[in-house]
Amino acid sequence: MGLAKRIIPCLDVKDGETVKGINFVSLRSAGDPVELGKAYSQAGADELVFLDITASFEGRKTFTEMVGRVAREINIPFTVGGGVNELADVERLLYAGADKVSMNSAALRRPELIEETARRFGSQVCVVAIDAKMEIEGDQTSWRCYLKGGRERTEHDLFEWAREAQERGAGEILFTSMNHDGVKEGYANEALAVLAEQLSIPIIASGGAGCKEHFRDAFAIGHADAALAASVFHFGEIPIPELKQYLHNEGINVRL
Repeated sequence: MGLAKRIIPCLDVKDGETVKGINFVSLRSAGDPVELGKAYSQAGADELVFLDITASFEGRKTFTEMVGRVAREINIPFTVGGGVNELADVERLLYAGADKVSMNSAALRRPELIEETARRFGSQVCVVAIDAKMEIEGDQTSWRCYLKGGRERTEHDLFEWAREAQERGAGEILFTSMNHDGVKEGYANEALAVLAEQLSIPIIASGGAGCKEHFRDAFAIGHADAALAASVFHFGEIPIPELKQYLHNEGINVRL
């Protein structure tokens, strides 16, 4: 059966509250991060991700105090990202209660940060988040990586950058398809399958969950190791215990 597939709720936090948008814009409130984190931990989520979505754009540090408050209420692995620019930021978040630290913009700008983090704290702490958009140029399609919460395009190719991140010591890749984010029409399974084929580290699928079948497909077609979602959990559309039972019945190895 291999390792159990993981179900991961994501708290996108802006100005101290959980928000959710579509294609990275049109944000609406989804509740208090501390209460949501506690509820997900009790509901059987395998992990929790907390992203301060405007930290890099606004050039400030992740809201450390809130990280500590969430960490005290949960008993599952906890990944935190947003505004991580240097080793001191990683250390601060781990000290506040994070188990893993997610880096995106800073890793693209200075890839050595991945190596420094892996050397100091171990690869298992270092999650490299990649926000990418599929673009069509003539008859060619390509996946380009974006910085600053999807605001700034780069020339980095998704697959090349993911391979480099792994080589530099990343322990996991958190891939969000900007095309699929919040649309609820399924994950980017073709791109996920390519990543799964090319990498040996776990891949977390993000962007596109709208129904239970989408999670199944991310595992069965995309070969993802974990599936992350936000709005379907925040707004009570898919209860986590119900989702896990469904996946189990579909032959997907999950922790019940």
